Amino acid sequence: MASEIDIGTVAKAYARWAPVYDFVFGAVFDAGRKATIAAAERALPASGGRILDVGIGTGISLTDYSPKNRICGVDYSEPMLRKAHERVIAHKLAHVEALAVMDATHLGFRDGYFDAVVAQYVITAVPDPEATLDEFARVTRPGGEIILVNHLGAENGPRALFEQGFAPLARRLGWRPEFRWERLAQWAERNGSVRVVERRPMPPMGHFSLIRFERLGGLGQGAAAGATKQPTTDGRQYV
Repeated sequence: MASEIDIGTVAKAYARWAPVYDFVFGAVFDAGRKATIAAAERALPASGGRILDVGIGTGISLTDYSPKNRICGVDYSEPMLRKAHERVIAHKLAHVEALAVMDATHLGFRDGYFDAVVAQYVITAVPDPEATLDEFARVTRPGGEIILVNHLGAENGPRALFEQGFAPLARRLGWRPEFRWERLAQWAERNGSVRVVERRPMPPMGHFSLIRFERLGGLGQGAAAGATKQPTTDGRQYV
């Protein structure tokens, strides 16, 4: 599927978000952030497990994870990751295993490395959502979960009309207001290695959704294709 957002647009969107990132994701989207973390931790063994947080940004979520779990965070933005590293040091977050600059479509981790993958307000901002989701499936172990929280476009009604008018500004912020639930459902069916286990509305005002996918045994078509790629990272790691 053709990408509606190129990497240059993503970089510009990061620049626009940076000054208000902690406020927006720490206050406005706080409920969604914490709900994804809670869902991920429920999916782990009782003794704890390993979670990948994609789009970790400034690391505002890192203090919310239980210290019994091991957290890896990746992001496209090096300046934001530097802030995340400072947060790890300031709060002595020994459970954070690694922070790294990484392309979400080429994750530098082996197959089935994580018990859960979390992506908060990310999937409609990346240039290739389906390839990104394939990578999430590849690095999640069978029985583990992929947890997303994101805005999904309305199918009809006043909200759909509002989103159509808001679309030009939304794209400048790195969002796709036309990105609807059916696109995720179609990806899951095509990939073949996941199944949807939950979809529920999230604040503010139910305009966002939390979606959980269970990773099934074996690699689906998309995840298997991803496994043949050479994982890439620019090598800048902060923990």
